[in-house]
Amino acid sequence: MGTKTYGLIILGMVLEAVLIICAQEAAPPSVDLYEALPEATVTPTVPPNGPELPELKQLDATFKPPNLGSDAEWTKLRVEWRQLRNRTVNDPQVQAAKAYAQSARTDLEKRDRLREYYSMYYQRMSALTTNADIKLALDSFKASHQNALAQPRVRPSPIPEGATPTPTAAPRHKKAAQKHHKVKMTR
Repeated sequence: MGTKTYGLIILGMVLEAVLIICAQEAAPPSVDLYEALPEATVTPTVPPNGPELPELKQLDATFKPPNLGSDAEWTKLRVEWRQLRNRTVNDPQVQAAKAYAQSARTDLEKRDRLREYYSMYYQRMSALTTNADIKLALDSFKASHQNALAQPRVRPSPIPEGATPTPTAAPRHKKAAQKHHKVKMTR
């Protein structure tokens, strides 16, 4: 394509723009597109004590931060819980209670000491916060930790000191008995 073609294209665009501009001026200014509406006299009614103000509850709801969703709320709760945990773990009395629980000789003694440790640990964390949601979460964490220490299927049987437990006969398995029986039959 040559320069003449480009020139013709540009000339056509300029002419089109001029026609559009002139078309806007084609209507005479005396044309009224809207019929005259009668002017109504409206007087605003103002309450005697000034404008009506919203209730305090409405204002609180207006300025309340929006709910970010359950995932965001859980994340905020978890961040605050971790900050409390970091502050509580570094407490010397909590560290001493944990070391005392870990040094137990028997499993029963260790579980009892761990219950005491978890009680102290979560009590300290609860004392450091004022958030009710965190306190509820701490109570549930404490309950889950202490429930994990319970052994409902183990029945403690005290063995007197100095006594040795008596061995019980080992139960025979059916497969071993059947195998032994088959060997006798083939002979």
